[in-house]
Amino acid sequence: MTTQTATAEKTAAKTAGKTTEKTGARTDEAAALIGDARERIDALDDRIIGLIQERMAVSAVIQEARISSGGRRVNLNREMEVLGHYRDALGKPGTAIAMTMLELCRGRI
Repeated sequence: MTTQTATAEKTAAKTAGKTTEKTGARTDEAAALIGDARERIDALDDRIIGLIQERMAVSAVIQEARISSGGRRVNLNREMEVLGHYRDALGKPGTAIAMTMLELCRGRI
């Protein structure tokens, strides 16, 4: 084995080790797939955050209109509908997601 070949093999092993270490994968192919999927998840998370922020703004408009007309800031019947919708779509964890989202949307006035 030449020195150049040995150096190339060491570099490849180090690169593969870093790639698989970062992703938890055991092969370069799996590491590449995981890396691509993580990029997609990051993009989805950004979209979800944007939608939640949009929902918060719409909720603030509703709350302001309700308060201005002499009503209460929160409509518990509507919140129960939202909780049910998330539970039906996502199961029990959906309820926890909806609770967190409702909490985020309540406090902006």
